[in-house]
Amino acid sequence: MADPRLHDPAWQRRLFWALAALLLAWLLLRATEFRPAALFDAQALQVSGHFLASFVPPRLDAEFLRQLAQDSWRTVAMATAGLTLGFAIAVPLALGAVASLSVSGLSGRMARGPALLRQAVRAVAIVLRSVPELVWALVFVRVVGLGPTAGVLAIALTYGGMLGKVYADILESGDAAPAQALLRNGAGRLQAFFYALLPAQAAELASYTVYRWECAIRSSVVLGFVGAGGLGQAMDGSMKMFNGGEVASMLLVFMLLVALADRLSRWLREALA
Repeated sequence: MADPRLHDPAWQRRLFWALAALLLAWLLLRATEFRPAALFDAQALQVSGHFLASFVPPRLDAEFLRQLAQDSWRTVAMATAGLTLGFAIAVPLALGAVASLSVSGLSGRMARGPALLRQAVRAVAIVLRSVPELVWALVFVRVVGLGPTAGVLAIALTYGGMLGKVYADILESGDAAPAQALLRNGAGRLQAFFYALLPAQAAELASYTVYRWECAIRSSVVLGFVGAGGLGQAMDGSMKMFNGGEVASMLLVFMLLVALADRLSRWLREALA
């Protein structure tokens, strides 16, 4: 006989929610007309097999590698420039959204004006990050034309909203007492930020920023498919021409870029720990 101490009194509730989650997943798959059997269709397997077989061997001639290096540099430059502009957007958004840096909030209740300003800043961050960078890129390609400029602006706006929101959340998750103590003793908001909030959260902020740089590299490749230049645009052309060897070389370079970004993130976390 089972030990009554090992009986889970909430098993019925857990079972109910597990079945509800499975039912919801099934309904969502039905709504999207997801058909796994299509992956194993004979014609689909034949086409996929021929295309994947063309990946071997990768194209490695000097002329192509030189062009690949230029496209890779454009991709990294697009991601870095876009993230830098996004960082410039995110910092004021984060500082405006952090409640612990509000002087009027020291009394326990924030004044109406600063509270409305804080809500407006958060609304701006929501608007920026709610529009995917791919949509921004489509807009800017029509405004500034084909090329990396559209990708830089697209990454800057979307990532500015993302970074601003997460920076504010990270800063507010820390201990607000040191910053508030500085504000009570006459320090300015920037002084409270640099001497109280930032030192305590620097490692987490840096780690998240580098992670977003890695995401920006991936995004810049996708943006290339809509005309933003770099590896994505070159890969789009190679895939349309069914040049599997070129696609394989580009994928290898792309994986190398992501691995280097991951290594840089790990090094920064260790350095700031």
